[in-house]
Amino acid sequence: MDIEAYFERIGYKNSRKKLDLETLTEILQHQIRAIPFENLNIHCEESMALTLEAIFHQLVTKKPGGWCLQVNQLLYWVLTTMGFETTMLGGYVYISPAKKYSSDMIHLLLQVSINGRDYIVDAGYGSSYQMWEPLELISGKDQSQVPSVFQLTEQKGIWYLDQIRREQYVPVEEFVNSKVLEKNKYRKIYSFTLEPRKIEDFETVNTYLQTSPTSGFKITTYCSVQTSEGAYCLVGSILAHRKFSYKDNVDLVEFKTLKEEEIEGVLKTIFGISLEIKYVPKHGDKSFTI
Repeated sequence: MDIEAYFERIGYKNSRKKLDLETLTEILQHQIRAIPFENLNIHCEESMALTLEAIFHQLVTKKPGGWCLQVNQLLYWVLTTMGFETTMLGGYVYISPAKKYSSDMIHLLLQVSINGRDYIVDAGYGSSYQMWEPLELISGKDQSQVPSVFQLTEQKGIWYLDQIRREQYVPVEEFVNSKVLEKNKYRKIYSFTLEPRKIEDFETVNTYLQTSPTSGFKITTYCSVQTSEGAYCLVGSILAHRKFSYKDNVDLVEFKTLKEEEIEGVLKTIFGISLEIKYVPKHGDKSFTI
């Protein structure tokens, strides 16, 4: 595996030697704008492998995207190869319709230490919940970023990531009450501990997410990518675009229902994905929102 191929894939041309917060931030931002967060492979009769070689081939060589277990493992390899002190952590995703955190550890995130300070780094959450900068591991501090204000809170050894969102404007009336639209101004995202994890810790859940009929990823087709001003998200056949703070601290959210024959073109032009097998769009899990 060639780390230079990764840098070319994400369009990163700056320093590989400075192990500072600026470099970390730039690499994170380049990756989330180049490599989509998506689950389309499993709807094209392909598996979402966890071996680093398979992930590199999928995300860097073939150039589609992947989900958190893949994109964050790739980022972990890149950062450790560069010399960053990086640790894998496991998270429990907040399921908004059920109003609870997942019972299983289904999310992979990273902790990076720089000059005695710890940061949470995550390139694998997608949509308008995706951080654009590393979050300093400090409890109770509002950390303002382009997508929103993020906050980490620690209680009895468990950390919680929450989000304070802006008001939003949806110009098309029929989508104002859409189930794809996130309506909460204060949004819980996930919880985690600082216990170091290995990729093997996620093998069982990786199989579950791909095969179980109760898995949201199995019953919903999903693809999301960040841009310089917002995020695109394709849930089933609904394409959404959120422009952060387009005016007066308000997000603009635009929707379009795609015809099935339009999806292939949208995947190529917006998400940079060319699939070898055509899939059927699904939207069975209503927790996928933008």
